[in-house]
Amino acid sequence: MKKRVYIIYTGGTVGMQPTPEGYAPAPGYLAEQIMSMPELKSNLMPEVDIQEYDPLLDSANITPEDWYKIARDIGAHYHDYDGFIILHGTDTMAYTASALPFMLQELGKPVVLTGSQIPLCEVRNDARANIITALTVAADFAIPEVCLCFGNQLLRGCRSVKVSTDGLDAFASPNLPPLGDIGVDIRIHRELVLPAPSEGSSLQVQELKQVNVGALPLWPGIPAQVVRNFLQPPLQGLILRAYGVGNGPTNNADFLAALEEATARGVVIVDCTQCLRGSVHLGDYATGSALARAGVISGYDMTAEAALAKLSYLFSQNLPVNEIKRLVQTNLRGELTV
Repeated sequence: MKKRVYIIYTGGTVGMQPTPEGYAPAPGYLAEQIMSMPELKSNLMPEVDIQEYDPLLDSANITPEDWYKIARDIGAHYHDYDGFIILHGTDTMAYTASALPFMLQELGKPVVLTGSQIPLCEVRNDARANIITALTVAADFAIPEVCLCFGNQLLRGCRSVKVSTDGLDAFASPNLPPLGDIGVDIRIHRELVLPAPSEGSSLQVQELKQVNVGALPLWPGIPAQVVRNFLQPPLQGLILRAYGVGNGPTNNADFLAALEEATARGVVIVDCTQCLRGSVHLGDYATGSALARAGVISGYDMTAEAALAKLSYLFSQNLPVNEIKRLVQTNLRGELTV
């Protein structure tokens, strides 16, 4: 029997068409384009069903409510398909790819996000290859996790970041090698793929509630009052984008006091590096140790996207603050190396 793949189209460049005002989404247009692709007539390709969301969203408009909608959609169709594809705009694709692993507990089938930098309607585009490769991965490879397929790489979703605004290899996985290399053949690095869930387990879609988390980068001379204002209630968690291995300005006592006041109130502050590669080590320098003494915890080598998604997920579980802090620093879905 032919494999079956369920495609969720949320919006984005991949399905846009030219208008006098520039590229814009059009209902039904992408499905028509995909189903007319001659590659889909091959016996090697899976059967495809396309679910187009209404309204179609530029990915800059995607919210956590949309992440939960996608997760519920996968859950509702989980037993009817061999794999799933999410066609998504590139701007926030890494955020969605980071959030879904936490929401799809006991996932045993491939969920592949992809899109394009050039719409499928253009003669020269990257959409066709990305869609065909994603379909092949979703149908033919037993990868029980959320992936991001773009250009010549298959990445773990919760390790991915967007690194180029206009390159066709727009995404990278700075702290984990690709799960697969896409060339003449698709080579999956099985030693990196997460293990399948235990036999008899079933997919559980974890609710993502409305929580108050945010991200704040440090910059030289950042006013302590800006930090204090940002940390005011109802904020529950913060991704602090610090320097290097997690350092911050220790000669600003008011800055450190603002952090300490917030952590004393139960705000969870996670230190992630501004660097593309590497890990946070708060004990390496005095400037990092001071943040730790103020109650800031290490995000290790998590991307800021993964850390934000993870905090949203953990606060949605109504866990005690100490348990959230422990789990932030625990590898749950392959999002960090400790």
